[in-house]
Amino acid sequence: PKSTFLRCHNMMYSMIHNRSAVTWAFFSLVLLSLFDESSSFIQSTLTACKNHRTLHSRLASNPETNSNPQPTTERGSTTRRETLQTATAKLAIPAIILTTTQPVQKSNAESTTKSRTEGYPIQKTEREWSYILSGQQYYILRNGGTERPYSSILESEYRTGTFRCAACNTPLFSSAEKFKSGTGWPSFASGIDNNVEVEDVNPVRMSLAGAEIRCQTCGGHLGDVFADGKLFVGTPAFVTGKRFCVDGGALVFVPEDGGEMVLGDQSPVKKSGGFFDSLLESPKIESRDRV
Repeated sequence: PKSTFLRCHNMMYSMIHNRSAVTWAFFSLVLLSLFDESSSFIQSTLTACKNHRTLHSRLASNPETNSNPQPTTERGSTTRRETLQTATAKLAIPAIILTTTQPVQKSNAESTTKSRTEGYPIQKTEREWSYILSGQQYYILRNGGTERPYSSILESEYRTGTFRCAACNTPLFSSAEKFKSGTGWPSFASGIDNNVEVEDVNPVRMSLAGAEIRCQTCGGHLGDVFADGKLFVGTPAFVTGKRFCVDGGALVFVPEDGGEMVLGDQSPVKKSGGFFDSLLESPKIESRDRV
């Protein structure tokens, strides 16, 4: 703690002299509204900072111990600069400590400890799942992974049909509940019946970080659900108030017209014919008839 205090102390005075104290003060106010300021370490740090400030003022006002004395004010009066520096000192240190010691929050799929096998109607060993699923499907459904945005062909699939689980073929989402969220992942307003299992979390966490969703039949990870559906005006999510953000690789799409099934782990079809694509094409050489 002593070395941490000295490091934070030096960083704080560096920010003050570099005229960046106002920015840190504002950022610290936000942090102090989220975290508890009454921890013993922060209180001791603030006390040490205040004692150091008092000692610095005494040295500055004593010409015998300081060859370059600073102008002082009457007892009980403070200048605007001193007030700003004192307030910033009390706010900057907790901000530095909190921002450098808070761990990175894991995703919902990684933080959950519930088994993806026990308690589900369809159960297979991980070795069996690895034979049935492709690499991308296994990474998402069994390991709780997340695909890159706009990497699934189902993100732009808006034909009438049903989106099913890629592992057990359970119907999960209807095309009538699909909408364009702009996130890069297939988004739905609700699931089919009770086929989608939603992690039991408090409403605040669901709004900010989301809750994990799984296939109710095989326990495969599908993605996350967020309680921000009201932001998407004019979509089915505005009615339900929820946005099911699903990894396309965990799904397969079955068209209603009896067309071919589409696997969600496929990449989107690249559109050709644009100006930049024409620049990459090799020049066409036309043959000449010899005279």
